[in-house]
Amino acid sequence: MTSQTHAGQTIIDPPEDGHFRNGSTNQPSPTTLSLHLTINGETHALDVEPRVTLLDALRERLHLTGTKKGCDQGQCGACTVHVDGERVLACLTLAAQVEGRSITTIEGLADEDGTLHAVQAAFLEQDAFQCGYCTPGQIMSAVACIREGHAGSDEEIREYMAGNLCRCGAYPHIVAAVRQAARELRS
Repeated sequence: MTSQTHAGQTIIDPPEDGHFRNGSTNQPSPTTLSLHLTINGETHALDVEPRVTLLDALRERLHLTGTKKGCDQGQCGACTVHVDGERVLACLTLAAQVEGRSITTIEGLADEDGTLHAVQAAFLEQDAFQCGYCTPGQIMSAVACIREGHAGSDEEIREYMAGNLCRCGAYPHIVAAVRQAARELRS
């Protein structure tokens, strides 16, 4: 553990494992939960505080940074992941809530051999991104939208993708990508 002084205040950097401890014991705090999360088919053991969101566990503890932190308030959809096949906002979901469930992030969407999922390929072909920040959440929502059967028309796609914001305004290309992927997945 290291510390720094900034503007007269001492800032203590957390230990490598992220746990502050009283005294010299190597035991986690009594408020720490030991979780086993199944993410992209692999089980990960984590010791986290009860308030840690799934988003922070993914990004800060497991270094799966494909899932983005946008608003951190459930408004933008950048943090969309799948839990047991359902889309959820990782910023509003506590890590403890998903123990024992199957979590899929953007990193786990492609096949093991690197073949892109049909939605990922369609996003590339339709140029459905500009800055790319929202793209992982858009793709995860699009996969769920198609799986849920809500990709029958452009209007329906727009309605069921409305929870995912794109600051760059790539919406026409996103709709085209979802339409293309839905068509390919049906055949």
